[in-house]
Amino acid sequence: MADIFDVVADSTRRDILAVLLDRENADAGRGEEAGEISVGEIVAELGLSQPTVSKHLKVLREAGLVGVREEGQHRFYHLVREPLDALEDWLIPFTSQTAAVDAARLADAERAEAALNEEQRALASAIGKAFAETAHQVTTVVTPKKRRGSAAEG
Repeated sequence: MADIFDVVADSTRRDILAVLLDRENADAGRGEEAGEISVGEIVAELGLSQPTVSKHLKVLREAGLVGVREEGQHRFYHLVREPLDALEDWLIPFTSQTAAVDAARLADAERAEAALNEEQRALASAIGKAFAETAHQVTTVVTPKKRRGSAAEG
């Protein structure tokens, strides 16, 4: 029997598994024969020849990734998830580490953005204060003393 990694390394077999998964998801909760698909439907879905699909289904069946139900001359295939657990167990350390690194990068970016926003607020505040002070000085110089005096009295 081929190693599961070798089995799923073939793109045609991955395409067949995807078709089986789509059928399983579409038929979820419909009963005992839900999630099954005939060879002819897989052929139509993928646009491959029947012998090619049958050859790849045999490899998938031998690896335990698909199950088959025979009904007369017809064969109906369904996805078997258990062997995929080995793949998942192998991949999780890579994907969870990547997710942790991505989360750390996002947190760093958010902290940098928050710090930048604080700097921007401080700069805007300093500019606003400088503008107000300059406006007051200009008003003091430009406004005649009389008017300033009457404004102070009133």
